[in-house]
Amino acid sequence: MAYKTSYPDRYGLLKEFARENRKNPTLAESVLWEQIRDEYLGVKFLRQHIIGDYIVDFLARKEGLIIEVDGSYHAEREQQEEDLIRTAYLQSMGYRVMRFTNEQVLYDTDNVIQQIKDYFEKGIILNNTNNEQ
Repeated sequence: MAYKTSYPDRYGLLKEFARENRKNPTLAESVLWEQIRDEYLGVKFLRQHIIGDYIVDFLARKEGLIIEVDGSYHAEREQQEEDLIRTAYLQSMGYRVMRFTNEQVLYDTDNVIQQIKDYFEKGIILNNTNNEQ
């Protein structure tokens, strides 16, 4: 994966958004970050990383995995369509995308972490409604 993954003409604005997102994470993002930071899973994750026109929640750059934590607005039809476009773009850049809802991260944390571990151990992403292949 490329080291610099943002568009130069948009980088300044996206960098500010990413910085704000890191300063003000959602509760679910904070919970997940505590589980994956500092290479706890043997993988280095970045948070709020810019790729193209997007800021992804978590990125294991070397391994090519993006993890997105979706709030309730992701259940809205328009947002789902935008998420499909976003995921297709990220996949075209060579990344795999895993999506979890806030509720999954907050109330089923062990299962979320196990799915992430399974990806790194077996190279698979479970095919459920919240994860993209």
